[in-house]
Amino acid sequence: MPLILIGSGLIILGVLGFILWPKPEAASDRAPDTTLDSGGQNSSIPVQVEFPAPDLKLSDLDGKPVSLDDYRGQIVLVNNWATWCPPCKAEMPALQAYYDSHSHDGFTIVAIDAGDPAAAVQDFVREFGLTFPVWSDPEMKALDAFRNKGLPSSYVIDGSGTVRLAWTGAISREMLEKHVTPLLED
Repeated sequence: MPLILIGSGLIILGVLGFILWPKPEAASDRAPDTTLDSGGQNSSIPVQVEFPAPDLKLSDLDGKPVSLDDYRGQIVLVNNWATWCPPCKAEMPALQAYYDSHSHDGFTIVAIDAGDPAAAVQDFVREFGLTFPVWSDPEMKALDAFRNKGLPSSYVIDGSGTVRLAWTGAISREMLEKHVTPLLED
């Protein structure tokens, strides 16, 4: 009888220890660094990076082949998103407004949908009034190419084809003005 009580107690302690012991956190499980902008919008903060833009070739919504190389010489914000993603939806008005203000400055946005059906993407584009290029990515090649499975994720590529900024999480207009506009002025 005493051995059963001791054994039961050890099992209970083991289970409690397993439940309460802190687990190591993988980088992909961490929330992105965020801040509130002056308008009270939650926005991720970009990380300065420097690596060559991937050789990414996909199709636009009309099925025409497109490539990041098609935009060489421009500042390009690549935005990986999905129709079902709440932060993706939250940032779309800011992306569209920024594009409207800066498309004449040699800037474009390439929004790459991560695997949604074409009809859902078309509906999303209409609902949000998107006028920048939207590409279809049924095999999620862009997420692999940028080595980031988080959505939304965005990357700013300079005119020479070098990725300069990387975001994971929704972006506000204020953060775009603060971090991307100086690249347009160079």
